[in-house]
Amino acid sequence: MSDPLALTLGQKFELERMNRAIDATGDPQALRGLAKQLLQAWHSQKAATQWVMRQQLGSPTKLMAELGNDQAALESLFSLPTDDASEASDASDAI
Repeated sequence: MSDPLALTLGQKFELERMNRAIDATGDPQALRGLAKQLLQAWHSQKAATQWVMRQQLGSPTKLMAELGNDQAALESLFSLPTDDASEASDASDAI
């Protein structure tokens, strides 16, 4: 089974191309511009990934239906602090 996060051959070539561009650039201003472009691309990718995740999860109702049979998962999502934790918090506030 292949690693789902492994880079494709095209991505590996693009990565190598960018590495070579960075290595060939001695101008600090050009490196700064390149770094900003890469930062923008990284954040755009993060936003796209989060959007896809939201689309796949769908509505909260769908999420609840998927988790409905997993009692431990439901409890971890909706766990409330115990009385012991609130008492410890109250004791630390008094100090």
